[in-house]
Amino acid sequence: MQQNPIRKIVIVGGGTAGWMAAAPLAQRMGQRCEIVLVESPDIGTIGVGEATLPTIRFYNAALQLDHADFIKKTQASFKLGIEFKDWGHVGNRFFHGFGDFGPPLNGIQPHHYWLRLARTFDHMPALENWSMASIMARENKFTMPNDAQPGVTDAYSFGYHFDAGLYAAFLRDYAMARGARRVEGTITSVDQHPETGFVTAVRLADGRTLDGDLFIDCSGFRGLLIEGALKAGYDDWSEHLPCNSALAVPCARVEPLTPYTRSTAKGAGWLWRIPLQHRTGNGHVYSNAFTTDEKARQDLLDGLDGAALDEPRQLRFVTGKRKKSWVKNVVAIGLSAGFVEPLESTSISLIETAIGTLIEQFPDRDFRPELADEFNRIIGSRYESIRDFIVMHYKLTKRDDTEFWRYCANMTIPASLAHQIELFRETGRVAILDRDSFLLPSFVAMLVGLGVEPKRYDPFVDDVDMRQLHGHFAGLRDLIAQTVAKLPDHGAYLAKNAKAG
Repeated sequence: MQQNPIRKIVIVGGGTAGWMAAAPLAQRMGQRCEIVLVESPDIGTIGVGEATLPTIRFYNAALQLDHADFIKKTQASFKLGIEFKDWGHVGNRFFHGFGDFGPPLNGIQPHHYWLRLARTFDHMPALENWSMASIMARENKFTMPNDAQPGVTDAYSFGYHFDAGLYAAFLRDYAMARGARRVEGTITSVDQHPETGFVTAVRLADGRTLDGDLFIDCSGFRGLLIEGALKAGYDDWSEHLPCNSALAVPCARVEPLTPYTRSTAKGAGWLWRIPLQHRTGNGHVYSNAFTTDEKARQDLLDGLDGAALDEPRQLRFVTGKRKKSWVKNVVAIGLSAGFVEPLESTSISLIETAIGTLIEQFPDRDFRPELADEFNRIIGSRYESIRDFIVMHYKLTKRDDTEFWRYCANMTIPASLAHQIELFRETGRVAILDRDSFLLPSFVAMLVGLGVEPKRYDPFVDDVDMRQLHGHFAGLRDLIAQTVAKLPDHGAYLAKNAKAG
């Protein structure tokens, strides 16, 4: 029986991470534990990522948020996946959709059968033609999948594009309605216990002191508590992910309202395009060792498909993670815990993972170190699996048109990723090292899209009659195409069901 419960939680920093942490804690503990979030009006939030993975749906559902209300208040649109342009080689285009490529046959994943068919028949359509999400995105269509009775044409999921600032405000109202308290102020110093080193309080510029039992560090790249006070250390992954800069700018919305994020590879990085109801978010992630800020800015502005609504905002970062995200009585969540560039929209997902894992391993005031060890094991594994998935995008390039891409093609990669790539190249199999991160369909979409051609397929595929197999795949492709043709336009679906004011 827990005899020493947490009485007060202090969240340092607002923004997306702070309020995403505050909301579920207030939902669960707001009536029996004091929850205080302190944020400074002088310190801006990063807010680069406005696109999410489908896991955001589970976070929102756990809070019992009204779906239409959430979409309206955050200017959200739907996201079926990511379109990749000029990755692998200039002129390449493929889609990483949120869904599979059809049901398994005899327990074997469908891409193995597609590999056999592609070797047998000339002009075999691309694998993504069997992805419902990919075809919907290609046609700018959207409707909700039937999660209760999913069939071939419901075998997809979706995330969102939304205004991160509006989402933080939405969750702030939710958390404060359930007992969380917001304190406005700038932290100037941190008090620690002289013997244990535990954080006991934070001091504000106006002289106020906020004490607490558990401190959650959502202070962004600064890591005010986890690094500034507790010196957790940082694993620098720049060797594998050389991009260290970003420029972000909104532009006017244009038609059609696409239900996907777009990533376009450039000479020293890539551009993002994220369509919202009221505007389009754009950015350029790049390495300033391989290009200039001025050239990157021009590439960004040249890539806009609507009028710029502001001046591009400059960001610098070092890709990596804290050696430990939970030290003593401080848990780092969001950018204070680490940063993996937003190529696959993982930043908000990592916040979800961190707050969910904290709740699962929630301490009392004794702060047993075993809880921190388990939290750090889970979070470390998640960051590393996402790192490898992102590194794969760069490493598997045939581009040699710039020094940046030549570096990426020749750089060393983690042994874990090297194993995954070679396993697929040799056998068509995929090693999933973290089953709560990117799964088989995502790896297959990226590996095939980037041009990796497996030398073999599952030998049990040969037990199926070739003509029956071809007919089966043709029927699935036609069913998907016919279903998508009847679906509403994405923009029209939003206007009917959740149009923002």
